[in-house]
Amino acid sequence: MTIFGKITAVFMIVAGTAVSCSEDRGAKELFDTVYYAPEYAGLFEIRGMKDAQSRVLRVKALWQGEEAVSRDFFIARGGELPPDDFSGQVLDGNAERVVAMSSSYVAMLELLKEADRIKAVSGLDFISGTYIRDHRDSVADVGSEADADYEEIVSVRPDVVMLYGINSASVMEARLSELGIPFVYMSEYLEKSPLGRAEWIVAVAEILGCRGNGEAVFHEIRDRYNVLKALTRDAGERPSVMLNVPYGDLWYMTPPQSAMAAMIEDAGAEYVYKKGGDGGDAVKTGIIDDEEAFLLASEADFWLNTGTFRTIGELVSAYPEFAGVKSVEQGNVFNCDRRVNAGGGNDFWESGMARPDLVLSDLVRIFHPELLPDGTLTYYRKLPGHSAHE
Repeated sequence: MTIFGKITAVFMIVAGTAVSCSEDRGAKELFDTVYYAPEYAGLFEIRGMKDAQSRVLRVKALWQGEEAVSRDFFIARGGELPPDDFSGQVLDGNAERVVAMSSSYVAMLELLKEADRIKAVSGLDFISGTYIRDHRDSVADVGSEADADYEEIVSVRPDVVMLYGINSASVMEARLSELGIPFVYMSEYLEKSPLGRAEWIVAVAEILGCRGNGEAVFHEIRDRYNVLKALTRDAGERPSVMLNVPYGDLWYMTPPQSAMAAMIEDAGAEYVYKKGGDGGDAVKTGIIDDEEAFLLASEADFWLNTGTFRTIGELVSAYPEFAGVKSVEQGNVFNCDRRVNAGGGNDFWESGMARPDLVLSDLVRIFHPELLPDGTLTYYRKLPGHSAHE
């Protein structure tokens, strides 16, 4: 019988102590030993009991606006079982078979060199990871969260499904619970720090049973990022930066407390959109009209993340009123679409989420090319053309 069929059993690792503690304090208080306290991430930690082999991944925010309730994910090892009153998800040992509902999780497993544990993904054609591309025939596509193929999910016999919530619980949660398939919420996208977002690779590594490897990989990313950040401290003039293009008739602006805005600052520049202030939501976009967007773009020395536009000519043909803004006239328009695969998947939103050091390297090269005169851009590309007529 699997461990999640035995949740009513007690977590017996320290003789009778565990039983009495769980009865007196409850499961959450029982996990009183912190085995990993993140350096940058604020939305997870790894806990457990002293001298126990099992670990608990505590996720502190499950979706936007859900900061008050945390959930524990119990990773049972060494024959240990969760306490009687544990109500979270339980994984029977290290996850060997993973369903990844976001490409960013694929990137983390690729970095850990554990991508062969991925048995299914959401949107196979959009994945850029080398392992998935090379093993398409052995990796299932279970569709989107809203229309997931549960027969396919069951067929790959997953140990865990890595999923996410946006404004509420994932629609997959109830069905996975019915099927007895463990799932864990991954909240890396809610982190305000780019390194905090990348640090979730340690959480993934714990689920796989290789946390030491995860820490080593993250430390390399952290160290490279901080070296680049230090380069810009005395860079002198800090150029201003506009982000995004309209979606329909509305401009959705990346919040100033987001990881992207933090990387712009760390690259020695200033993000022009300031609404929201410190302490605000890291992912809830601001909505502005064309007039405000024009004023912001007029201030900006650079314009980044221009959606599907491949040239400046395409951009100003769609929005001719922006033809005269400084970034367009000077040709300082860049898009994060250098690595788009044949299926339309953009690796910026896959590996770029786990490699802020590479994104920061691009941004430093864009804003302060004198600081990194050698090398090329990884995710970004300068849009050709200076007007709609070129």
